[in-house]
Amino acid sequence: MSATSPGLPARRPSLRWPSLPTRWHRFSVRRTLLALVLPVMLAAVGIELALTWGTALQAANSAYDRSLLGAIKAIDSNVSTETGGLSVEMPYRLLEFFELTASGQVFFRVSTEDGLVEIGNAGLPLPGQALKTGVPRFIDAEYFGAPVRVGAWARELDPERPGRRMIIQVAESTNSRNAFSRALLMQAVWRDLLTVSIVAGTLALVIGWALRPLDRLRREVEARADDDLSPVDETGVPADAAPLVRAINHHLARQRELIDGRRRFVDDASHQLRTPLATLATMVGYARRERDPERLAEALTALKGQIDDTVRRTNQMLALARADTAQIAMAPLALDRLADRCARESWPLAREQGIDLGFECAHGDGDRDKDADGREDIVVLGHEGQLREALLNLLHNALRYTPRGGAVTLQVGVERRPALEEGDARGDTAVIRVVDDGPGIPADERPRAGERFFRGSNVDLPGSGLGLAIVRAIARRHAGDMAVAAARLDADGLERGTVVTLRFPLHAPTEIPFALKAG
Repeated sequence: MSATSPGLPARRPSLRWPSLPTRWHRFSVRRTLLALVLPVMLAAVGIELALTWGTALQAANSAYDRSLLGAIKAIDSNVSTETGGLSVEMPYRLLEFFELTASGQVFFRVSTEDGLVEIGNAGLPLPGQALKTGVPRFIDAEYFGAPVRVGAWARELDPERPGRRMIIQVAESTNSRNAFSRALLMQAVWRDLLTVSIVAGTLALVIGWALRPLDRLRREVEARADDDLSPVDETGVPADAAPLVRAINHHLARQRELIDGRRRFVDDASHQLRTPLATLATMVGYARRERDPERLAEALTALKGQIDDTVRRTNQMLALARADTAQIAMAPLALDRLADRCARESWPLAREQGIDLGFECAHGDGDRDKDADGREDIVVLGHEGQLREALLNLLHNALRYTPRGGAVTLQVGVERRPALEEGDARGDTAVIRVVDDGPGIPADERPRAGERFFRGSNVDLPGSGLGLAIVRAIARRHAGDMAVAAARLDADGLERGTVVTLRFPLHAPTEIPFALKAG
């Protein structure tokens, strides 16, 4: 079965933000926003601290590596090769000062590239790749189990006789540079925590300030009287909350209309019942005083008729109240079969009134469910009890106001619209018409047909004026409408009779429950 409603194009699925867990809706807006924002901010802080640590290491290595390079060049300036060998006059003061700034041990090594001549700390690790002449290289390594930073430098041993190179290495403990990097990181941690605290506090204060108009609105609504359904003032409400306030005002307006309608209904019902009940009381009093059996029988007959009229009027008012407010369960049903049953139920009244009651059904030719004769069901989505009430009210009105010897016809069919493509039935409507030969409704009064307690000015039979009101209310509950027109024009061009038309959206083809198929 198609999930789209008849007459409406299929809707494309829209992108929607994921909804929060149900338990989150119990929290305040301030708490919810903080709970959502703080993890994001803390994650950003974590990323920022990781980047800060990498930057601090790079800055420390760059600063301390320049010190290593300065020590290497100082040693290089004190290397002598005049005797044909390799000798170094160590700048001890420089090394002592460098050892103090490094906050740890300092190692050095001067050797030929082939390792035959070596001065200083033996075994200092060399870079994995070959050194380029005049280009310093720095590596992290271990020396006797302790982490060190090693700087290495290579140059020609004798520039006049190239081919032999000398390597100078200086290494220092990494304690100092690591302490420097940790100090930078801790500064960043405290700075970021302070920033997060300030932002969270500011956010909480700003949210509280922004929600003050809603708190004022809450106090105003709480201070209202129980029967105050006037619109809520939108002035001063944030733009984000304005749609909610407008929706509340719309709901209040509907409640006002509903309450006003019920109040009018009660007032009209009391007025409509007051006269019949007073008449009943008068007739009962008259019957009690009457001693003539024949006149007593006439009085009782009249009393019975008045009671029947009052009962019917009361039932109609109750039916109208149910049609307006009762919760109903919709289900697919065959409208043509329901109309056939209603016509059969009305035949005894038609025979009693001497009226020809006919039933006409124009079936479609689509893919809907078929009856035993192979005809297509006219399927609508509705409540069988209420639709039956509407049809019986239409037939009762038509039979009541049609003169003896007249005709009433119940017609059921489908109004098709031009299909956009083969098999497209959206927009088709099921139609029910009740056509009679009665006095009709004057043209200027037809727009009021369907109003509660309205009766045409050209009828003198007793009635409540609720029949068409019930029909219209039921039609609207089923997404349909009701129209009233003249049945025909006579030879003189005068309007005769009445045709009441009900239209309902066709339902998609589906399996109809057996109970709703019974003819």
